[in-house]
Amino acid sequence: MPEPKKNPRAPLFRSRGFLLFWILLGFVVFYSYYLSDLARPPIHPLTYSELMRAVEKGMVKNLVITSEDGEGEYRPDGPEGGIKRYEVVLPAALPDADIELFRNKGVDVSFQKPSRWMELLYYIGGPLILFGLLWFFFFQQSRGMGKGAMSFGKSRARLARDTTRVTFKDVAGVNEAKEELDEVIAFLKDPRKFQRLGGRIPKGVILIGPPGCGKTLLARAVAGQAGVPFFTISGSDFVEMFVGVGASRVRDMFEQARRSAPCIIFLDEIDAVGRHRGTGLGGSHDEREQTLNQLLVEMDGFDAQEGVIMIAATNRPDVLDPALLRPGRFDRQIVIDLPDLEGRLEILKVHAEKIILKKGIDLERIARGTPGFSGADLANLVNEAALLAARRDRRSVEMEDLEEARDKVRWGRERRSRVIDDEDRKVTAYHEAGHALVLQMIPETEPLHKVTIIPRGIAYLGATMQLPEKDRYHYFRSRILGELAGLFGGRVAEELIFGDITAGARSDIKRATELARRMVCEWGMSDRLGPMTFGQREEHIFLGREVTRSIDYSEHTALSIDEEVKRIINEAYGRARDIVEENRPALEAIARALLRYEVLDGEDVVSLIRSGRVRPKRGGRRPSRSAPAAAPPERKEEGSSEAADA
Repeated sequence: MPEPKKNPRAPLFRSRGFLLFWILLGFVVFYSYYLSDLARPPIHPLTYSELMRAVEKGMVKNLVITSEDGEGEYRPDGPEGGIKRYEVVLPAALPDADIELFRNKGVDVSFQKPSRWMELLYYIGGPLILFGLLWFFFFQQSRGMGKGAMSFGKSRARLARDTTRVTFKDVAGVNEAKEELDEVIAFLKDPRKFQRLGGRIPKGVILIGPPGCGKTLLARAVAGQAGVPFFTISGSDFVEMFVGVGASRVRDMFEQARRSAPCIIFLDEIDAVGRHRGTGLGGSHDEREQTLNQLLVEMDGFDAQEGVIMIAATNRPDVLDPALLRPGRFDRQIVIDLPDLEGRLEILKVHAEKIILKKGIDLERIARGTPGFSGADLANLVNEAALLAARRDRRSVEMEDLEEARDKVRWGRERRSRVIDDEDRKVTAYHEAGHALVLQMIPETEPLHKVTIIPRGIAYLGATMQLPEKDRYHYFRSRILGELAGLFGGRVAEELIFGDITAGARSDIKRATELARRMVCEWGMSDRLGPMTFGQREEHIFLGREVTRSIDYSEHTALSIDEEVKRIINEAYGRARDIVEENRPALEAIARALLRYEVLDGEDVVSLIRSGRVRPKRGGRRPSRSAPAAAPPERKEEGSSEAADA
């Protein structure tokens, strides 16, 4: 669609610089006249009688008559005195005798047409310039903060004018959402195609999904694909401290959209203005609800022939008012979930086109190791990998940079500068070796990816990472029980090797308790209690988050739940203990290798369990250069194995 021609001179005359130029020019003209008047000799008022006496004495030099006023120069001290200026009020008609006296005394008499525009500018120019400055600094400056001090009701919707439009080629991992939006694009390109058969395009489309999954990017891609104007506004831009401002802005926004139809209005974070009515502290007539009511009226008022389509985005659809989601307003709800394995691979390929990758990079391996990552997380991962490669003075991004960036995004940056003494390093090594050994010996768990004792972030002194083979949508009880045993591998290794336990397994115990309780209370995986759900979660619409869990079972059942959770945890702990005791030589070998190399991958762990040796690598393997600490620091949490979140 061709864009309307722009007036090249319009921005100049509307700019603040142009206005300020005229104000400064007025200052210059005013003060130049004022200063030039000050530079002249002062004016002495004379009466007509004094003037005639001065003429008789030969003191008057000239007389300029302007209507009933006259002015000129005279020498009050005689012909040898200094020249001074005077002004006098003349009679309506000069007597003939006085005119003859002027002629005899050599007074130069002249007549001048009255001109008072300079005097008018002199007297009213100052107030006008002062008012202009006040108008510039008050109205113009406040316009930048809120569309003008007197324009509270104007919409803050901005018309996006991207020089490089975003299209569906720039959006990956949301194929189903793009297919649903194809109808919207087809309608914007050719509305008659649908109107000919009597069809009605959806008036509104709401995009629902977690943060960072690409809702805003997808809306921009729809506008870029269709080639129509794209108005964008946030839900919080409607609400102000003045009552009625939000409703006025809604009306103005739709008026702008009608003038630019066909077009798209994108309302980001609609839950800021579209929350359920009747939940505010101000009763049923507060500012937010008036704004919502006006939005409901506008969406149901403009017909489909106008070509105005509204796209909204939110990650809290549960708090939206039901009237907003009914057919006729937001007819279509499109769920944009976190990308699966194939979607993550496509997103990585899109972002990898912007950087220089080394040949042979396996992006699928990175996609497998990033379950739960959103599109924004993957974009950040690629960017971090490029920064790491640049910091290492490489010509291209290698696989090592991508894996390090992934670990940095998930667990934090390596903290090799943290001072850790030999005892703490040894405890951490055996702790992580216990996790790795148990997870490797249980076939139901995900394959090992990496084991490290390099501190990361704040709470991790070490970590055992797994690499899922695929996205899991069904979690079998055998897999969850295996993950529970793997979580206790670190605590069991500490108890077996040192005869004591540390607080490093805090996150392991917390995670294991949560999994066991969900098995009993939510998933019905307890043989004793059967396939039942205990404890319904309740969400308060006003607070917008889960704050309570209703108790729908007796105290006897609660005791049975606690006993069943304890039994599951104790069995997992005993299973981990049996594996570690039976494979103690492998545990010792993994711990020694961690103390020497600090980082082991999954194949290294397999080699250590089978032969007690680390598999050889190309170019050799460098031992750790970590120096012993001068003094042992306070012990902190030592990390945990990466278990699948059910």
